[in-house]
Amino acid sequence: MKKNLVLLICLVPIVIFGQEKAIPINISLYNEATAIPFTRFFTSPIHPGIQLGTEYNWMQKERARLFQTANIHYYYHRYLAQGIGLNTEIAYEYRLGSRFTFAGLLGIGYLHTFATAEEFYFSNGQYQKKTDFGNARLSPSLSLEIGYLLQKSEINSPKMFIRYQSWAEYPYSPDFIPVMTHISLHVGANFFINLKNKRNA
Repeated sequence: MKKNLVLLICLVPIVIFGQEKAIPINISLYNEATAIPFTRFFTSPIHPGIQLGTEYNWMQKERARLFQTANIHYYYHRYLAQGIGLNTEIAYEYRLGSRFTFAGLLGIGYLHTFATAEEFYFSNGQYQKKTDFGNARLSPSLSLEIGYLLQKSEINSPKMFIRYQSWAEYPYSPDFIPVMTHISLHVGANFFINLKNKRNA
């Protein structure tokens, strides 16, 4: 199941890049925390993360659009783990006014985490250092976003955004904590690469 999910996520960018001439690029820096979703907004200390992705419009109207994302991300939680993941989201965006947008995103992804501290196990009367191959997990997510269009008259306007993402990793520790919940506060930008112009240059 996890292999099929990773394959699906990897195929999304191929479909996107095969159909669009102006390729959207999303990049964001975020603060990750282990917390119950929607109970906290900003947390400290900061556990940094970065996400890079793209998207494809399934439906676009004057004030609304339905689109899908494909992302790769990395975060470092000093006291818990560091993780790298792939995810895809189905999203609906509505333009509130001339420049502001509001979006909801529902996603599923694959996450691989590694402990940030050395781990040991007890064998033959002494402690042995454990080799960390990481842990593979599913990571569903639900996000809310507010964006600001920099060029309101252009269909492919660059956009600045703030995104509140609630997500989980499963299975976390089946015999102790089956699901670990997280929140991530993203600050990022969306811009476009025009492939047509590059070919004509």
